[in-house]
Order: sequence, then C-alpha cells, then structure tokens
Amino acid sequence: MMKIILKDIPDLHKIDVYETNGGYEALRKALKEMKPEDVTEEVKKSNLKGRGGACFPTGLKWTFMPKGNEKPKYLCCNGDESEPGSFKDREIFERNPHQFIEGTLLACYAMGCKTAYVYIRGEYYKWINLLQTAIDDAYKKGYIGKNILGSDFSTNIYIHRGAGAYICGEESALMNSIEGKRGYPRVKPPFPAANGLWGNPTTINNVETLSNVPEIVKNGGEWFSKIGEPKHPGTLLFGVSGQVNKPGVYELETGIPLMTIINDYCGGVLDGKEIRMIIPGGTSMPPLTREEALTIKMDNESLKAIGSSIGTGGVIVMNEDADIPKVLERIAHFYYHESCGQCTPCREGTGWLLRILKRINKGQGKMSDLDLLIDISENIEGNTICALGDAAAWPVKWTIRKFRKDFEAKIPIEEFDLPVRNKVHSLR
Repeated sequence: MMKIILKDIPDLHKIDVYETNGGYEALRKALKEMKPEDVTEEVKKSNLKGRGGACFPTGLKWTFMPKGNEKPKYLCCNGDESEPGSFKDREIFERNPHQFIEGTLLACYAMGCKTAYVYIRGEYYKWINLLQTAIDDAYKKGYIGKNILGSDFSTNIYIHRGAGAYICGEESALMNSIEGKRGYPRVKPPFPAANGLWGNPTTINNVETLSNVPEIVKNGGEWFSKIGEPKHPGTLLFGVSGQVNKPGVYELETGIPLMTIINDYCGGVLDGKEIRMIIPGGTSMPPLTREEALTIKMDNESLKAIGSSIGTGGVIVMNEDADIPKVLERIAHFYYHESCGQCTPCREGTGWLLRILKRINKGQGKMSDLDLLIDISENIEGNTICALGDAAAWPVKWTIRKFRKDFEAKIPIEEFDLPVRNKVHSLR
C-alpha cells in the first residue's frame, strides 16, 4: 500500500534525514522551474480534496486568492483537530513535520502569501514543540525566511496555540482566535479569500492537505490523481479507535473497503464480536449500521451515497456490547459543551437534545421523545452561522433513525402513549 505522508523511514522528522530522502526538492523545483500559477495548476490536476472534513478541491480554493500585492496575504494551517475520534494531524507533526512545512511553503509561493500561521490545539503540547523544532531547523537551512534558497520568495511560519475550543476548528472562528478575539464564527460572505485575517485575503487549509502538496509538485498532479478513488484521489490518514484490536493511524488509499481496514490492519473487532455501529469520520458524521459497514468503501463519494461523509477520517468502531443511547448522549454532551452560543438554534437546541437523551437513558423517556429529538435536530441543521449546528444535529438525527429500537428499549411501556400535553411539562 502506497504511503505519501507517513513513510516508513526512521527519524524522518529530522531535517537531515528528510533532505536525504528527497525533502525540499519540490520547493527547489518550484522556485527554479515553476511560476506560482504552475504550482496551483498541478494541485488542480491532482484533484486533491481537503482533508479537514469538507473535501473541497484544494487547487480551486487556491485560485480564490486575489492576484496582486495590494494587501498582505495569509495562509492559515488548521491543526486544531478537536473533532472527537480524530487524531491524525499529530502523527504528521511527530513523524514527518518537514513535509507539512514544505507543503506550507509551496502553498505560500503559489498564492503569494508572506506569512503562514499554524493553528494547533494547546493540548498538543508535545507536538507543538516537535513542530517548532522542525520550523527552527528549516529556518537555519534557509527554507523559511527571506529570499528562500536565493530566490525572490520570502515567507515566515508561526505557530499559534489554541485554547481548547472546538469551535476554533471552523475557519472564521480560527481567524478570530488568531486576531485575539473570541472564537466566534463569522457570517459569510465575505469569504476569507476576500476578507480574512485583519481584513486581508486569507486561505485556510488542513495540515494533512498541505502535507500532500510536495509529492504532487515533485511527481505531478496526474500521478496523484491516479491513486485510489478517481473522484477522491490519494491516500487518507484513517484514525481508527474504539472496539478494535489494533487502534491507530493508518495511511491507506482512498476507496479501500472499511472492513479491510478493520480486519486486515486493525486486527478485527475486539473479542471477535459483531459490529454494532461505526462512525466513519469523527463524531459529527452520520453513523453506519453493520450492514452498511460490511460493503462501504472509504471515500467521500461512496459515503455520501449512503448519507454520511468521510469527515476527518476518524473511524470509531463499536461492537454489539455498545450502549448506543449512552454513546449518543456522550456525543450530544460534547456539542452542547462546545457550542459558542452565538446562534440561538445551536445554543438552545444542543442543550435540549442533551436533556432529552439523559432522560431516556435514565428510563424516564417517552416514545414521543424520539420524534421530538429528530424534529429539534432538523431545526438546528442548516440554521446556524457555522457547521457546528449540523455537527450536533446529524449524529442525533441519524443515530435515532438507524438505531431506533435501541432507544425504544429504554422507554418504559407505560410511557409509550402519554398525551402530547405532558410533553412540554416534562421538558421544564
């Protein structure tokens, strides 16, 4: 299986080892042989999709950056990684930080950015130090700073530590945080490419996304486009957790069957039990039933076809012992806790969802609560400034629809057909 990022090379995090194995050759090639627009064109040819969850075409996103130098331009590298079930970016910081740095430099060259900010969640203390060491080494070698490798291209890279707010993984909240403001998402338009950091043009890319760019520039966009699934090419870093024998981060080609990941790479389901539910891309993604998991391929197009998404590639496996209503309550608690409170549907709705789920798990629920949970979810979905509302709504809505019997089993028989008038009273 091909590896583009997490290559099996000892000590690849050290700059000398990275250089020995072809590191920074793509940057040299770009500065000597390619115009900025040529780099963007190769990324467009590659059909590289964003690895932060939205799967937006990276090359197309870069073209939104306005031409000219009337205003400063910024690149924000999103390494916040606060999605429960997602832990892939820290593997890059630990095992191959220079490829990410090189990808950041190539993106800055392509878009004319003089400054890049790497936004990392503050809890990643170890990985922040590892990345800072790599950045310092790259400065010493002349890969970052003024007149890089003797060219006219200059840029600086800075690490910005987040304070643990999930909402700051949203691109506009991330920018507000870097500016020293409260991490509230911004109303769009204007979009970051027109009005980003301090009112200047800004592009936001995920750490894994940028880490693919050096190999694309080195080998060509067409080479990358032929790896894995054609509509979602390349490799993905799958962070597999939950009830499997060998949890971890696995770099595998897109389009690989989910059960191949679980059985061949993760050693199968814990204790040899049957799968009950799998979340395919972090807790905000709609879950998969056992039947869906047995046949699904892991690329965004395949998952979209059955109403889910690849998200951040955070695969959470639950076997037949999993208490699905309890799992959903824990997920709902996270989104209630992390809601910034700016939008009424999210601020009020996430708490409402949590209170009902708690009541169901205490054996105090009613059959009407299940439809009420779906109704609340649908009133949150699509009605907030950022996607956290959708992230809170989708797990509740789709888990209840797909695993309704698990919730019905926790509702006392005498509560099945209470009058509707009692519904409002019980929520006070």
